[in-house]
Amino acid sequence: MDFSTLRDEAERRDRHDPLSELRDEFVFPSGPDGERAVYFCGNSLGLQPRRARDIVDREMDEWAEMAVDGHFDGEQAWTSYHENLAGPMSRIVGASEEEVVVMNTLTTNLHFMLVSFYRPDRDRYKIIMEGGAFPSDEYAFKSQAKFHGYDPEEAVVHVQPRDGEATLRTEDILEAIEEHGDETALVCLSGLQYYTGQVFDMQTITQKARDVGAKVGWDLAHAVGNAQLNLHDWGPDFAVWCTYKYLNGGPGSVAGCFVHERWSEAFDLPRFAGWWGNKPETRFDMKPEFDPAPGAAGWQVSNAPILSMAPLEASLELFDRAGMENLREKSKDLTGWMLELIDRMPDQPFEILTPRAPEARGCQLSIRTPAEHGDEGGRALYRALREGGVVCDYREPRVIRVAPTPMYNSYTDVWRFCRILYEFVDG
Repeated sequence: MDFSTLRDEAERRDRHDPLSELRDEFVFPSGPDGERAVYFCGNSLGLQPRRARDIVDREMDEWAEMAVDGHFDGEQAWTSYHENLAGPMSRIVGASEEEVVVMNTLTTNLHFMLVSFYRPDRDRYKIIMEGGAFPSDEYAFKSQAKFHGYDPEEAVVHVQPRDGEATLRTEDILEAIEEHGDETALVCLSGLQYYTGQVFDMQTITQKARDVGAKVGWDLAHAVGNAQLNLHDWGPDFAVWCTYKYLNGGPGSVAGCFVHERWSEAFDLPRFAGWWGNKPETRFDMKPEFDPAPGAAGWQVSNAPILSMAPLEASLELFDRAGMENLREKSKDLTGWMLELIDRMPDQPFEILTPRAPEARGCQLSIRTPAEHGDEGGRALYRALREGGVVCDYREPRVIRVAPTPMYNSYTDVWRFCRILYEFVDG
């Protein structure tokens, strides 16, 4: 492969990329040579927006200067801070502002949603999920089943890929929902599978789950800010997500939650209540009776963690500036070009676990190294990438996960990655 020619092509693509200016809005780590690293790990932790520090400093200054008065005064009053995030977040997930709230952390929100939407009884008690899901989901579902008095091994149903296949077929998911339909209380999968990078057909699966009378939710940790979402129209009962991956909110940052508008005023729906879920107009009356706010905000329990929300404000501004449709189009092309360059390598030895169809993947590619090279071969490639200034991650067995994120990655980044990959294979 002529990598000098390919670099020219990468630079040409970068010059014609309308989103390329966003790259300068982020802070990149340095590689071993002291130069800006190729950061392909947004699937684990997004980069820091440059404005994040200024916004955090703003809140620190207001805390110092105003103390308790910052709750009601200042540039962004703390009592309503979370409300300012609902609008831009709703545009990312395809929902109304009332259907979205920024609160808590991901698995905490999942448990809060399960309190309301996993209501097992003698007839319906099963939870359908994908096999190989992120362990936190597995723990949450099994612990909820056990909490309600059911054997997790019987109550939690895993849909597995077919023998010899890495990803799930939509028809197999639908068949499992049909098979267990009369016993299913909840269908809850990840919108984008963390290990393989597969995007599920969320609309079709949601409709099937509702057809059999089950509640349906989505863990969108790897999908939000990555895949095109349209939660309101698709109609799941709930969805949850974190903000520290593609939403660049910072390590352990505050999470997001969607509750469909049909539950907006279902105030008799069981939930774990706290004072921040109370209607804002009566919240400070301090009455013992819970008066829940309509919409997703009624599931809040505690006041907003301002210093965790502040960096997210900076990132959401950039999502509004870019637009999810534009980011998604670049993502398809950027990851598609990476896939094309890998396929063009002589005697291409890698197995691509991620679906090749653009609509069935986000920006992530999961690349498995040859079995004949053993686990050490995969680790050796990972070390070569890190030494070459590429930040990615390694998952057993033999899988390199790379996520060329359209918000801040370039075609030249893809070229640098593929050159290292080629040199490693070529010896």
